[in-house]
Amino acid sequence: MKLMTALVNVALNLSINLDNTQRQYETERNKSIGKRANERLELLLQKRKELQENQDEIENMMNAIFKGVFIHRYRDVIAEIRVVCIEEIGMWMKMYSEAFLNDSYLKYVGWTMYDKQGEVRLKCLTALQGLYYSRELNARLELFTSRFKDRIVVMTLDKEYDVAVQAIKLLTLVLQSSDEILTAEDCESVYHLVYSAHRPVAVAAGEFLYKKLFTHHGPEDEGRPRRGRQCLNANLIRTTVLFFLESELHEHGAYLVDSLWDCASELLKDWESMISLLLDEPYPGEEALTDAQEAALIEIMLCAVRQTCECHPPTGRGPGKRVLTAKEKKTQLDDRTKITETFTVALPLLLAKYSVDPEKVTNLLRFPQYFDLEIYTTGRLEKHLDALLRQVRDVVEKHTDTDVLEACSMTFHALCNEEFTIYNRVDIVRSQMIDEQIDKFHRLLEDVLQEGEEPDEDDAYQVLSTLKRITAFHNAHDLTKWDLFTSNYKLLNSGLQNGDMPEQIVAHALQCTHYVILWHLAKVSEGSASKDDMVLLRRQVRAFCMMCQRYLNSISTVVKEQAFTILCDALLIFSYQIVASGREALEPLVFSPDASLQSELINFILDHVFVDQDEDSSTDDEAGKIEALHRRRNLLAAFCKLIIYNVVEMKTGADIFKQYMRLFNEMLNDLGCNFDRSASAFCGIKELARRFSLTFGLDQIKTREAIAMLHKDGIEFAFKEPSPQGEGGPPLNLAFLDILSEFSSKLLRQDKKTVHLYLERFMTFQMALQRDDCWLPLISYRNSLQTGADDDTLSVISGMSSRSSTRSRKSKPPAASKRKLPEEESSCSSSDVSMWVNREHSGPHTPVMMSSPHIVSTVLRDAKKLRPEQGYMGVYSMSNETPHTPLQQQQHQHMDYNRRGSGLMEDDEEPIVEDVMMSSEERLDDLNEGMDFDTMDIDLPPSKNRRERSELKPDYFDPASIMDDSSGDMFSSSDFTP
Repeated sequence: MKLMTALVNVALNLSINLDNTQRQYETERNKSIGKRANERLELLLQKRKELQENQDEIENMMNAIFKGVFIHRYRDVIAEIRVVCIEEIGMWMKMYSEAFLNDSYLKYVGWTMYDKQGEVRLKCLTALQGLYYSRELNARLELFTSRFKDRIVVMTLDKEYDVAVQAIKLLTLVLQSSDEILTAEDCESVYHLVYSAHRPVAVAAGEFLYKKLFTHHGPEDEGRPRRGRQCLNANLIRTTVLFFLESELHEHGAYLVDSLWDCASELLKDWESMISLLLDEPYPGEEALTDAQEAALIEIMLCAVRQTCECHPPTGRGPGKRVLTAKEKKTQLDDRTKITETFTVALPLLLAKYSVDPEKVTNLLRFPQYFDLEIYTTGRLEKHLDALLRQVRDVVEKHTDTDVLEACSMTFHALCNEEFTIYNRVDIVRSQMIDEQIDKFHRLLEDVLQEGEEPDEDDAYQVLSTLKRITAFHNAHDLTKWDLFTSNYKLLNSGLQNGDMPEQIVAHALQCTHYVILWHLAKVSEGSASKDDMVLLRRQVRAFCMMCQRYLNSISTVVKEQAFTILCDALLIFSYQIVASGREALEPLVFSPDASLQSELINFILDHVFVDQDEDSSTDDEAGKIEALHRRRNLLAAFCKLIIYNVVEMKTGADIFKQYMRLFNEMLNDLGCNFDRSASAFCGIKELARRFSLTFGLDQIKTREAIAMLHKDGIEFAFKEPSPQGEGGPPLNLAFLDILSEFSSKLLRQDKKTVHLYLERFMTFQMALQRDDCWLPLISYRNSLQTGADDDTLSVISGMSSRSSTRSRKSKPPAASKRKLPEEESSCSSSDVSMWVNREHSGPHTPVMMSSPHIVSTVLRDAKKLRPEQGYMGVYSMSNETPHTPLQQQQHQHMDYNRRGSGLMEDDEEPIVEDVMMSSEERLDDLNEGMDFDTMDIDLPPSKNRRERSELKPDYFDPASIMDDSSGDMFSSSDFTP
């Protein structure tokens, strides 16, 4: 291919020289007879003849290479060769477009875009980008674009992100050449990619969106002001807002801003135009923004401010914060100064206008955390600070929504920075507001508790709204000097005794009390607290945990879940780990749950988490069911953290895993014993088991007994019920071993041997020989126990289809001796676990099936591949001291090749047949079948005044024999214009 590229370069130079010679000849011949130099004419004719002969010779060489090499190798079985072919033909078409940029050559690039290898598809797109980038070549790509445009659009969803990025960039170049080529559906398929989690894809889609929607200016845009409501940017901002609303992904504004940041940062930083659209009255004839458009604009404006000040993409779009260069830091500081100067004046006005709208106010209150607070003093802007504080205080009085109140709390937290001179001014306002709320809460609580009756709706609303405000501020501010623990404890105790306290009040009281304890712990941890403070905190922790434990039996689901979550967090915080890292002084605060509390916690999980979704009658709509599922997952996660950090007994983890057994049993009842192991229900249980196995941590010594018990109970459960098919069939629950294998990695190496021996007690000799699909769970579970257990284990080949079950491997001779493993030298011996696993086996857990002799590993050989002297028998595992036989190596290579091939282009939108890539020797006849190469010649374009050549006839062949059975001719001769 490199030789062909060199020849193309020579042919191009020859064509240029031939054109120059021809032009010189015409100029000399057109002179008058007296001035004409006949000798020069003869020299020019001779030179032209030599150049023509050289060009003909080069053409023949290029035709030979193209037909003899490229035609075969562009679909070679080796992907690297296909990449080279596409890369070089792209260079030919770009270097010598007059000869190669036609549909006879473009079709090879188009067909190869269906390749199974991502690197080949990527090379096709990059080669095409070099062609579409030149406006001179765009007109000659119309037929190719119309035929392969749909394929390029599909490739924007390619499983290879690099391919998807280049496909979007190619469509952007196509869009620049003509707006009419891409339909609205084609563009919409790219628009939604601005919300992709992969940032390069999103940025490429953002550039496409910007070129499509924001770069077209009409005559009416001329003469517009640079800033304000009527400027050009204002119209573009309106367009961005409309696109954001139509995408119906309002919670992902940060992703849209990040996608447009590289190409439209100046537009997104036009704060004056955005503020003008929100505050200024519309001009006559101008359409005002709707309520939804104003909310979307405020969200986009906040996301743009965050992107400007933090200089890193949103969560999930990158590795996190990066080190900024000196230039980037200077730009960041300048932008932050501009943001502060602009919004210091505008933010109080915006809050005053939208003070009653919770969504808008919540976003507006987040702006001060990005301010440079020093500008309030240096810029003499204290009056605007006072206006902002008045508005925030007014919002606190008007709203009871948790999000709004927490936003107000965070605003005061951002402004109350002791490093700046405005701290005293802000602290006075904050203290006055908190004093008023706490005095009001104490007064209302005293009235409610003295009545001794159920509080009426008005009193309950007043208590709840005040408690919400206090809780929201206590989350970010230290309010320990107001002694809220006593008041909240009285309220909670009254709710237990009388049972008439509204659930929302109890839930917020629990949360507020939790904050009181955490702030008290923070003060004690600093080392400045007295002994009395330590004693007081110890009493508060124990009293509060007992209060939460009592609320676990509440009739309100909201209260029970809140009490459980807070109790789990408190037990984790005040566990033995609180004394780590040199904090031995906090040892008196350690609180460990007793057996009754642990039992109550696990019973709560069993009663409220592992319930059928159909039985959960709290909601009927689909969104409510998803929310309920999310809550149950959070409850389970809170308890599993206690298991991970050894706050509760490790054996409680087995109680949770038993629920997976129950779910598995219920699935069997619904699907029957011959269910599909690839079904979503089974895969979901297996995924839960995988995640649960991660909670056991990395310390296998601590979890050794629990894991061994888990495997013991799981094996007994798998063989508990006999086969409904009679003798010789798999046990009813055998597929549960597939789930149990997720926990095999948590076993110590010597424990794997013990568990494997325990498994074989339930197996018969015939079971070890089975290789049908229904026995695959047993095979995979045995493999998981044998992997890494010792050095003389033979891995059993298993697969998901019966075809793979006929493959086998050669065995190895037994090892004479082996060095003791490090795990075997640990304090826990293998015999301990063996005795523990076997201690109950002779009781009621006796398996249904008869025990068989202990078989380390048994493999069924393929009778057709065995030598006659080997026969057809079970083979025991051998030592790995004997090297692999050629048969083993061949099987290993064959399996590896199949694994590599099966994963190619699995998620591609337009798959191709398996025999796309053919070998260079064995299938050459099939490759050339139906193809007439004699009609395909490389014809260099004629120079001026050269003899006319015969027109180039396109050589088409059926692409179905190469790429896709479902497609017809890529180009038809009727559509082709030479």
